[in-house]
Amino acid sequence: MNVLIVLGIIVLLVIWLIAQYNRLVRLKNRRENAFADIDVQLRQRHDLVPQLVETVKGYAAHEKDLLMKVTEARTAAVSAKSIDEKIAAEKQLNAALQGLMIQVEAYPDLKANQNFLQMQEELSDIENKLAAARRFFNASTAEYNSAVESFPGNLIAKNFGFKREVMFDLGEDTRKQMEEPPKIQF
Repeated sequence: MNVLIVLGIIVLLVIWLIAQYNRLVRLKNRRENAFADIDVQLRQRHDLVPQLVETVKGYAAHEKDLLMKVTEARTAAVSAKSIDEKIAAEKQLNAALQGLMIQVEAYPDLKANQNFLQMQEELSDIENKLAAARRFFNASTAEYNSAVESFPGNLIAKNFGFKREVMFDLGEDTRKQMEEPPKIQF
């Protein structure tokens, strides 16, 4: 009888371990799937950036440094492989695009150009979709990180190589820029 009780406890423990492991795998896969949604939006943005740069070139030929920064940031973002590399590269591209949009304000003819307006609208739409995808990714990452760090999941995570993952945040520079009030000119 005692052997059956011990055997029952061992079976329950094994079932519990399997359930905890599978939960961590499910959460990790959800996080990766959430980043795949971000990746789709990033690809659309990466495809739009060269068109945007070419349109601006026609109006702002002397802004070569800024246009080169945008182009280099896009290239780095496209060539990034891991989720962490992509997050870092996208921070740089965001900063470069914000600089470009600020500089565009100095060119009223460009702001009135129909192609530029359409691309700016597309970029705005992509940015909105990216923001929603980032929120979902960060929620998935937070849930995964909680499971990896909290007891008893941390016991399983530690033994099977699950580790805390990074969030997709704006970064310090972008956050500082967003805290500044917009400059409105007439």
